[in-house]
Amino acid sequence: MEVIKVENISIRYIIGDFKDIGLKEFFMQKMLGKYQVKEFWADKDISFSLNSGDLLGIIGSNGAGKSTLLKAISGVMRPTDGKISVKGSIAALLELGTGFDGNLTVKENTYLRGALLGYTRKFMDEKYAEIIEFAELGEFEDRPFRQLSSGMRSRLAFSIACLVEPDILILDEVLSVGDGAFRKKSEAKMKEILSKDVTGILVSHSLSQIRSMCNKVLWLDHGKQISFTENVKEICDAYEEFILSKKLPKNSAEITLFAKKFRERESKKQKITNENEMKRLDEIVSKLDSDKAIEFAENILKKHNKIFSMEEK
Repeated sequence: MEVIKVENISIRYIIGDFKDIGLKEFFMQKMLGKYQVKEFWADKDISFSLNSGDLLGIIGSNGAGKSTLLKAISGVMRPTDGKISVKGSIAALLELGTGFDGNLTVKENTYLRGALLGYTRKFMDEKYAEIIEFAELGEFEDRPFRQLSSGMRSRLAFSIACLVEPDILILDEVLSVGDGAFRKKSEAKMKEILSKDVTGILVSHSLSQIRSMCNKVLWLDHGKQISFTENVKEICDAYEEFILSKKLPKNSAEITLFAKKFRERESKKQKITNENEMKRLDEIVSKLDSDKAIEFAENILKKHNKIFSMEEK
């Protein structure tokens, strides 16, 4: 079932209007004939659709229009042109600090955030213990929110968003925060949520997360849609080549070529690494007596055969 449909979305910002320069300066410039405004298109003609259980990864450098697009899908802002159709409730983590009051306790903020997401007091009563346990904040329930570290805040925000059972979960760089153990737990939770036909959108600079978790990918650059596809591996490979070369592919054929170049480069790097490793091992073996050298070589071969068999799979 189609859950999100984005049709030729464009989002424009006006730079230099009276909200930016103030009314006094606005009237002065008007009187002198110097008043000018500039248009900035954060996103231009973006189109894609997602079904139940899809997890879309959005990639692109800073200023690509990723966060602006998420705000439009979440209903935080209206697009200048185009149409967005969304079916179901949305839990969006666009900025981790939003929806929290620094002077309230962790417990009070949990209920506040739940209310902002549209959930009843009864529902939050049932979910509260689970939220705090997942966020690993049992010892901080009565602490003022402002005393929490950024990692703790992100854990609470993610826990609330995931455990209140949304139809659509939108995450903007949320899985990149917190310590390594919590990131792994967050990724596992995301996979569990998606298995229940929840639709997800993930913005992340971590291509390994996009590769391992997403079944669709959208590549944006300066507000322009470079590609939207289910071929996540090829787009991630092409994007890594773009990062290295600083050149954008112009069409799907060039995207395929970029991906091929990246894989060839990585293959050569791996080959050189393997050769250097073998040289280092030869030096070690040459210094051992025959029995120990044979035993050492056998262990290394077993290890490499295991690695090679994993790479083939």
